[in-house]
Amino acid sequence: MQVLCQRADLETHPTYGVAVDGELYIVLHHEGQVIAYINSCPHLSIPLEWLEHEFLDSDTGLIRCSTHGALFLPSDGTCVSGPCAGEALQSVAITEVDGTIYLV
Repeated sequence: MQVLCQRADLETHPTYGVAVDGELYIVLHHEGQVIAYINSCPHLSIPLEWLEHEFLDSDTGLIRCSTHGALFLPSDGTCVSGPCAGEALQSVAITEVDGTIYLV
C-alpha cells in the first residue's frame, strides 16, 4: 500500500491533492467518508485544481475543473455540468489505518 495523505491533512484542506509515483490524486472527506479520485478531468485529461489543494467550487460545493468549469459530484465523481457532462472522475480504492490514507 502507498500513502496518499494523513486524515489530519483533510482537516486543513477539505480536498487534498497529492502525487504518488507520477499519478495525481484528489482525496476528500465527504458526508462522513474519505473518497479519492485520479486528478484528471475526463474532458482534456488535465489536473482539476486552480490552486494547490483547491478543488471545490465555493458556490456549489462541487469539484470544479479550473480549465472549463466542469462540475463533479463529490460523492461519485459524476460530471453534472460542463463539456464532459455525464462522464465521471476515475475513483480509486483507498483504506485508512491509524489516521493514514493509503491506496489499495
